[in-house]
Amino acid sequence: MIEVESLSKNYGTFAAVRGLSFTVRPGEVLGLVGPNGAGKTTTLRCLAGIIPASSGTAHIAGHDVAADPVAAKRALAFFPDEPRLFDYLTVRQHLNFVARIYGVANHEQLAQPLLEELEIADKADELPGALSRGMKQKLAIACGLLHAPRVMFFDEPLTGLDPLGIRRMKDSILKRARDGAAIVLSSHLLHLLEEVCSHVLILKKGEKIADGTLAEVAARFSNGEAGVSLEEIFIRATGGSES
Repeated sequence: MIEVESLSKNYGTFAAVRGLSFTVRPGEVLGLVGPNGAGKTTTLRCLAGIIPASSGTAHIAGHDVAADPVAAKRALAFFPDEPRLFDYLTVRQHLNFVARIYGVANHEQLAQPLLEELEIADKADELPGALSRGMKQKLAIACGLLHAPRVMFFDEPLTGLDPLGIRRMKDSILKRARDGAAIVLSSHLLHLLEEVCSHVLILKKGEKIADGTLAEVAARFSNGEAGVSLEEIFIRATGGSES
């Protein structure tokens, strides 16, 4: 579903991502982790077609991101850490707008369950200025889920959410994975990744340090110890503290 081969992104002489290859299959949730500046957000933006890669290839649901960007983008949803909303569209109007872009038929029947799932149905006629930071995040997520994407990229999706909102968001991510979506989740909240991810990919200075199932990566860095946390694995893999 997500196939990345030798992906690199350069800014002048600086290599933000170097020779990155990995695959995420339907039903898998990949945790993308690394220190600040490791290339996580750059990787997601390249895969989503927001910025062009310098070299390498990325395929989303069988579509080449560079050669067939429209088809690739129709199959995916990208959720950045900062919601991008229109100041003068209500919650309901945001969903109507997104439905028109993606050609979603009968979108009203799909929008209401999403608003209820994300607990913002009572804000349907509010403008973004009347919403809290967490509610804005929920609206952005509802807009991204409306066209039932087969691939999802989450970049720090829990920013601004309260504890109950975090639990609901984890449930939503797992539900989409069970329904066959391929998901990449980038977060510094390593306990979250342990709860929802089936696989993990660790980056450092734009290069892959390790990837595989949580059990495989744990075995590589556990030194024979049992029950080593992802936080400890992260520290051992990157040679530093979580950041």
